[in-house]
Amino acid sequence: MRVIGIDPGLRNLGWGVIDVAGSKLSHVANGVCVSEGVDLASRLLSLHGQLTRVMATYRPQAAAVEKTFVNKDGAGTLKLGQARGIAMLVPAQAGLVVGEYAPNSVKKTVVGVGHADKGQVAHMVRMQLPGVDIAGPDAADALAVAICHAHHGGASSLAQAVARAGA
Repeated sequence: MRVIGIDPGLRNLGWGVIDVAGSKLSHVANGVCVSEGVDLASRLLSLHGQLTRVMATYRPQAAAVEKTFVNKDGAGTLKLGQARGIAMLVPAQAGLVVGEYAPNSVKKTVVGVGHADKGQVAHMVRMQLPGVDIAGPDAADALAVAICHAHHGGASSLAQAVARAGA
């Protein structure tokens, strides 16, 4: 089962693709979609196009997105929510059900503690995906989301049955 994890961001949207075979995880690819444009609409369109190309290239069978962390800056949270909408829309357009995970749940699954920092997350991603060359912190977070989805069963049973039925 091929899983894409997505870490939404308006400037940098991280993505990571892994293959899951039972309890074995292997790295496929990872990267960062960097938004282009001067206004919000063009930046969102840019992210949509880039993520659509990632989906077409790696053809994942399952998807997971990190939930938005609500902070004190309401306008910033709303903009992040719009980028998160793109992160959920693109896999849905490809016919995938999109799993959603809170940041603390991702960290607890990958690192073992819910309040791990980005460095700890990247370190544990490297431990679980030996030899991975991570494209940056946003890509590391996206790979962690994919790993979390794999560990929580999102990349098994139902998704595998659907994939077999379509094959």
